[in-house]
Amino acid sequence: MVKKIIFFCSLSLLLATSCRKEKTSWDTDWVVPIVNDTLSLKNLVNDSTLAVDVNSFYTVDLSRTILNIGLADILTIPDTVINQVFSLTSGTLNVPPGFNIVNQIEEHTINIPSMELKKIHVSNGIIKVKVFNPLATIAFFTVKLPGVTKDGIEFSQNYAAPPGTIANPGVANATLDISDYWIDLTGEFGTDFNVLQSKLIVNSDPAGPAVTISSAQDFKVEAEFKDLKVDYARGYFGNKIVTDTSSYNIDLMQNVVGGAIDLPQTAIRFEIENGLKVSSRATITQVTNTNNVANTVNLSSAQMNNPIYLNQATGSWSTLTPSTQVIEFNSSNSNVEAYIENLGVTHTVGYKIELNPYGNVSGGYDEIFPSSRLKVKLKAELPLTIGVDGLTLKDTFDLDVNQDLEKSHLESGDIVLNVTNAFPFKGTVVLYLLNEQGQYMYTIYASSPIQSSLYGTIDPADNLQKQKSEVHAILTEAMLRDLDLIKKVSLEVRLDTPDPLTSLNQQVAVPAGAFMAVKMKALFRVKAKI
Repeated sequence: MVKKIIFFCSLSLLLATSCRKEKTSWDTDWVVPIVNDTLSLKNLVNDSTLAVDVNSFYTVDLSRTILNIGLADILTIPDTVINQVFSLTSGTLNVPPGFNIVNQIEEHTINIPSMELKKIHVSNGIIKVKVFNPLATIAFFTVKLPGVTKDGIEFSQNYAAPPGTIANPGVANATLDISDYWIDLTGEFGTDFNVLQSKLIVNSDPAGPAVTISSAQDFKVEAEFKDLKVDYARGYFGNKIVTDTSSYNIDLMQNVVGGAIDLPQTAIRFEIENGLKVSSRATITQVTNTNNVANTVNLSSAQMNNPIYLNQATGSWSTLTPSTQVIEFNSSNSNVEAYIENLGVTHTVGYKIELNPYGNVSGGYDEIFPSSRLKVKLKAELPLTIGVDGLTLKDTFDLDVNQDLEKSHLESGDIVLNVTNAFPFKGTVVLYLLNEQGQYMYTIYASSPIQSSLYGTIDPADNLQKQKSEVHAILTEAMLRDLDLIKKVSLEVRLDTPDPLTSLNQQVAVPAGAFMAVKMKALFRVKAKI
């Protein structure tokens, strides 16, 4: 303990003496970590499906369902109120107790523009029924809906309406669930469409008094069909057109600022699946992508804007089998390679589906089942055997180091990237130093590239070929003087696929599990002053 005190006092005396002459300084080395991250192939795609072939190389199936619609998207049954009213045409009528006053059927047309429906199945819905009695005695109402059945039994409900007057009739009402009911819309004689039937039976109270009925008295029933959801329909669905555009992004391409890729022969296919028993035709109207520098490529082909006929589905219910048509854009009939190699960030697909393009050719016997779907699927199967020429990726990280040249400060600096690369790409590194507003202040070109895994050795732990590289970017005196203003560092890597034998770019397969592990750090020599 005494020795430690003597040493401290001696050091203090030395420093005090030195301060009377000139400032004392010494150098130390600092290491500042900036980034520690691993880039795997899963970072290169958003919701794509990665698969591995028999040779343990990646393939990518860039499949998306652009359109997927069913009966609910095509047919909406509006809320419908049907009224049935009975009254004497003239004069009065004296009736005894239990007299059958009304027994009649009426038809009611549902307003479903451009469609001619003959039969539907209700998966969910209600009927609100209300009856009005103008008699001075109880009246018994039977409300039937011919053609509305469940398990073969016709819809029928009985109501006892209390006594009333012409001005203030007695009312009885109920709300009834008609889920799982079938509705025949062909009318009383089976030859119509969009027609509901109602039957009203009214009897005076058998235990009540005799009453007089006049032509001023209305016996009325209101039935409101509400919130009907239909999962099966038969009839003619009209000449309906579904047209839209669908857009999606490939997130990785937000970081691509230049370069190109070269793919082997590939194709973009549109599979159009018709699960409706309805004649249809389909047209692809637009396929466009725009990359990160606002360059747009339109897929061009004689097949674009050229409608193709879609056969009806076959079978029914559990045996329903959709028909499928394929529109393929390949290198022999389109500019598909130029389209893909544009490295689009935003992709837009336009389509047009037309039901019954030639009118009612089925005689009103189109059918749409619960499992019926009309789908447009985009499929682009890309084997990851690619050539990369100047494919440039960029990302930005925070860097905040204070600098005061009059005090302890940084005398020299070096940004170092330690990279383990299992991708068959080499990378040239450029660093940009930015201020708080994101403006570029300095550019640093790294001293050496990130070497491709093709130059490395196979790691027996995971059977991947890997190459380690250490890349340096030296900070100049001017950069060190402005460190207070530098708040971000932007890392740009230009990727190429070299042939290790000829040094020429080539197409290479990407092995399953490929990754690039990157550690970025700053090495500073600090001049400490007292």
